[in-house]
Amino acid sequence: MRALVLGRVAYRAINALVLFFLLAPLAVVVVFALNPTPFIQFPPIGVTSRWFAKFFASPDFMNSLALSLQVAAATVVLAMLVGASAALAIARGGLPGARLITALFLAPLMLPAILTGLALFQVVLSLGFGRPVWALVAGHTVVAVPYVIRTTLAVLADFDRRIEEAAASLGATPLRVFFEVTLPLIRPGVIAGGIFAFIVSFDQFPISLFLVAPNRETLPIVMFNYMKFDLDGTIAAASMVSILLALAVVLTIDRVVGLRATMKI
Repeated sequence: MRALVLGRVAYRAINALVLFFLLAPLAVVVVFALNPTPFIQFPPIGVTSRWFAKFFASPDFMNSLALSLQVAAATVVLAMLVGASAALAIARGGLPGARLITALFLAPLMLPAILTGLALFQVVLSLGFGRPVWALVAGHTVVAVPYVIRTTLAVLADFDRRIEEAAASLGATPLRVFFEVTLPLIRPGVIAGGIFAFIVSFDQFPISLFLVAPNRETLPIVMFNYMKFDLDGTIAAASMVSILLALAVVLTIDRVVGLRATMKI
């Protein structure tokens, strides 16, 4: 009995240490963003919003934030369309070499992002496209699609096809079966993948580093360039804005479709 109690205590202690390890950097960012001094100081000597005011007053940060949101929104739409279609084809299509196709789609998760960015950069330049915004969206979509595929495949693994067969036997056309039966049932996996796609795109640095055009840079790139010449609480404020935006996306999904239903995969 004593060994069981000690095991539970050790288990909770390890979980607490892991949680502290994950949240400690966030606490440092919060302190830096609210500290009046232009450097990290602990304990803080006060609370200020000057760094947030500087962030929102900067045209460079605001333009990059707007571009990041636009690219992330386009990436989410494309990743959900491509990822859900690919997952259905892999799970239902009876394609020869389905495992190989799955591995190819998931390859961006296994390769270093810096190599993926370099490869996409070479492809875009060799085709003579330069570095337009659509190329940046395409690059982000490449690394976001695997998340949608994985979450959608997880739903399809437990999908009861007898529901579709029942709808078809009642006279529903294949198109109606898809939109009224299949799509609503796989929606949790698709939306969960879309959440990951937004976060991956909005915070994407290695691929954006190669594909952004001068004066049309995403927020992570502008933050990186800012830190090369200056380092103050504005960077922490920008980081807080990024974190709060990601949290806002999750909360919005919770209000619109229900987070528990979405994440139940």
